[in-house]
Amino acid sequence: MLAQLRTAADRLIGLSANIGALGLLVEVAVILTDVIGRAFGYPLYGSQDIITMAMVILVFGGMAMCDRDGGHIAVDLFEPRYPDWLNRGIDIFAALLGALIFAFIAYSILESAKLSVMLNLSTNLLRLPKAWFQWGLAGLSILTALGMLLRAAELSISGRDVRIKQGPQV
Repeated sequence: MLAQLRTAADRLIGLSANIGALGLLVEVAVILTDVIGRAFGYPLYGSQDIITMAMVILVFGGMAMCDRDGGHIAVDLFEPRYPDWLNRGIDIFAALLGALIFAFIAYSILESAKLSVMLNLSTNLLRLPKAWFQWGLAGLSILTALGMLLRAAELSISGRDVRIKQGPQV
């Protein structure tokens, strides 16, 4: 059961990371075009709008993969001195706390999206609806929270830490 859930989660996390990578490509292309255009006196109209929204996608698109791969900052000064059961408990607590934080982020962004729809809010220059990006951010935050919950469940039930690669690596 957990293995099938992990496979599905890894696919969603991979999709999320690919969406984040697409945000990075858009960001680089827009900045490059804008800088070259400014050099010739023709800056890219609306570049600030695109860059801001692409940054949201870039950051939150890769967040779930960062958690799965253990990319978050960790201070492990005392970890070698603690018994394994305590380290596992700390990891479970950290995963649950992270899931709670990302769930609250998703909730507050969804509430903000409701206001954006009600007030018809959009970006400054291109008039892109803000709610679209807020829904995307909420979805990526929910995916990250669910990934953290799955990691906590795996640690609790099987003791397997997805952040530590098992077996031969390709």
